Amino acid sequence: MAKLTINKELCKGCGLCTTACPKQILAVSKTVSNSKGYFVVEELDPSKCIACAFCATMCPDCVIKVEK
Repeated sequence: MAKLTINKELCKGCGLCTTACPKQILAVSKTVSNSKGYFVVEELDPSKCIACAFCATMCPDCVIKVEK
């Protein structure tokens, strides 16, 4: 199973990763924000992740790490 790690403290909540995910398992949170006030990206269903790393590739701030 794939392991997706998001550094929420550096995430700006731009949502680019959510559009890149073929399984649509990422979403910008409406409730969880970091210390800078940005609403961060959350993983909705980790079991559906296929470790394609499209989300990590799209992230302009390199806050997503994907491991197989």
